[in-house]
Amino acid sequence: MRKHRQSTRKNRHNDHGRSQPRRRLRPVVLASATGALVLAAAMTAIAFGDPRKVQVDVVGFGSAADGFGGTGFFWGGGDGQNGDYGLGGGVEIGGGNGGDQNGDIGNQRVTGPVDDDFARIELAPPVENDPQARRSGSTGTFVSDCGTNGNRLFNSENVIVAPGVENGAQHTHDYVGNQNIQNYTEDVDTNNVLLAQGQTSCEDKRDQSTYYWPVLRDINGVDFDANAPGGGADGNVGRILQPKRAVLEFRGNPQSEVQPMAPFLQIITGNARAFTTDGENANAQWTCTGFEGQAFSDKYPLCPEGSDVVRIADFPSCWDGENIESEDNRSHIVFPERDGECPRGTVAVPQLRQTLVYDVPPGTSFAVDGFPEERRNPITDHSDFINVMSPDLMREVVDCINDGRDCRTGQDR
Repeated sequence: MRKHRQSTRKNRHNDHGRSQPRRRLRPVVLASATGALVLAAAMTAIAFGDPRKVQVDVVGFGSAADGFGGTGFFWGGGDGQNGDYGLGGGVEIGGGNGGDQNGDIGNQRVTGPVDDDFARIELAPPVENDPQARRSGSTGTFVSDCGTNGNRLFNSENVIVAPGVENGAQHTHDYVGNQNIQNYTEDVDTNNVLLAQGQTSCEDKRDQSTYYWPVLRDINGVDFDANAPGGGADGNVGRILQPKRAVLEFRGNPQSEVQPMAPFLQIITGNARAFTTDGENANAQWTCTGFEGQAFSDKYPLCPEGSDVVRIADFPSCWDGENIESEDNRSHIVFPERDGECPRGTVAVPQLRQTLVYDVPPGTSFAVDGFPEERRNPITDHSDFINVMSPDLMREVVDCINDGRDCRTGQDR
């Protein structure tokens, strides 16, 4: 196997990260009677309407000739074509930077979800079966128990995609595993040193890996970040829901044995920008307890009474054997083919499957965090992982999987 190579790449961004620093909003005064009328209508909608659909922060208007030209007005969530949610973009309020089809305020936006983002779990398509394992395959599993972020460790950064960029994710992440998440720089090697020094929430303290994902919220509640970047200031409103369970399971490959992961190997799954890129690299799975044979990729499931919402994220597991990261964050480790075979030039490593279970409020009242323009659409669900297991723990994981055993934190289940 080729020797893995680390990188000193700095500050690159793509579908999980934000490429430009946020602009601060400048208060603007009303310039017309029409502006005052719109403001009054907006405030009425806020008082009596759905907070997902309408919100006003700062309002400003130019002349009628420039379509009000507001740089601080936004009228939420509608698509700017059908007059969604009152005035929305449907009457083209706000030319310039305000009131565009995403409800901009500068670069802040009101986001979803909308009712069409939800469906009864009974309507979900069946889950595709895993490939049949050959005798040469590896069928064991290893579960690392790292808790459910009960200590509420959050930030809106992304050390993989936008290292060192403040609010680089524009949404809030849950973290389990490595606890040293607040001091990242734009240098990958420096960040790896910080990770190696971090405490961990994992039961086996040899697992200092970082596992993180966008939070799920009760959109009718309030949390600490209601007015903060990554939270309400980026359209991610609501009370953060703690998972009831978080299962971090490493699985084998149906065609071959697995090899150890390199230290600090970075892996992402899903696409935080899948809604605006026609589903590119989407990998969301939404289901309910008791209905695990069915799942949506682009709908939030409405579960029957007594059933909980489940998010499942399968990570790529065919590594190029050399690089711990890549410019696009994906090329160095990819998914197996449909039969489970790793593509030529790659080797199988343990595949992480992350399963999160939630008790959510009834009805269409929950949503995942995301970039403002992604409207909190369920197809944008994603997750991130950096391997910081000790070499001896990684060897235990590999041996367990290759021997066909089911193990948990160093011992048989």
